Amino acid sequence: MAAPTGPTVRRMQLGGELRRLREKAGFTLAEAVDGLTFSISKLYRVENGLTGLKAASELRVLLDRYGVTDDEDIDFLVEIHRDSLNRGWWSQYRGTMPSGMAMYVGLESGARAIRAWQPNVVLGLLQTERYVREMLLLTKPVEETTTAFVERTTQLRLERKEHLIRKENRVELWAILDEAALRRVIGSAEVMREQYEEIIRLAKLDNVTVQILPLASATYRSSTNFTLLEFEAPLPNVVQSDMPEGSIVSDKDTTIWAFNRKFDALRAGALPPGETPTFLHRLAGEI
Repeated sequence: MAAPTGPTVRRMQLGGELRRLREKAGFTLAEAVDGLTFSISKLYRVENGLTGLKAASELRVLLDRYGVTDDEDIDFLVEIHRDSLNRGWWSQYRGTMPSGMAMYVGLESGARAIRAWQPNVVLGLLQTERYVREMLLLTKPVEETTTAFVERTTQLRLERKEHLIRKENRVELWAILDEAALRRVIGSAEVMREQYEEIIRLAKLDNVTVQILPLASATYRSSTNFTLLEFEAPLPNVVQSDMPEGSIVSDKDTTIWAFNRKFDALRAGALPPGETPTFLHRLAGEI
């Protein structure tokens, strides 16, 4: 089984190990940081993969407190820590990413499988360059973004898609799109037809499955988009969703269970994957 890759996933792995070691040693968060140079909130964020330890010396202090003395165990965790400090390929785009986006892209880059539902627009990992740019240009005067922001965000999205199809890093993607998202014209009919062809092309890859949920289907559909990210054990699965109250990222078992049920219901109500090309060809003729 492949080891987790990417600094964000490595940070999650280290955090999970530290939480396990702390609980095994019988320490609360407060007891673990008593007398140390960092706070309860920092250790909580470290254990949940939200931030990293700045130096290996901080890690060694924690391991000493938890009674970890085996050199191989220590070296293993120090190596994970070192990997977690690497700069991901997406770091060059941090200046144009909204809050929390960098962590999500890092998780996406290290995932083994991605399952996503998108009712509003074409899923980002399937978008063409023209579709992305036209969509960003539509919001530019409203959100007062710059031309540089549009171009950098477009390039980031294309690199995320390239990671999906790159042979050495292929992640399994199962995407369900609402017909409404496909009928919503971004740019022009020509841009949309090009987008349909791109979805057909990507769906031919052995690691990509695309289903469409027709508007006429009287079945369950979630009003909000979400993405389920699966990682190699022992890392927990993660869900990201754009809720009315803001974007959430969670690895809680109950939350993952709830979104798994949603995805299974959407998958059952959508057209079979084999019907996706036919549906998109018909839509191209109608738009």
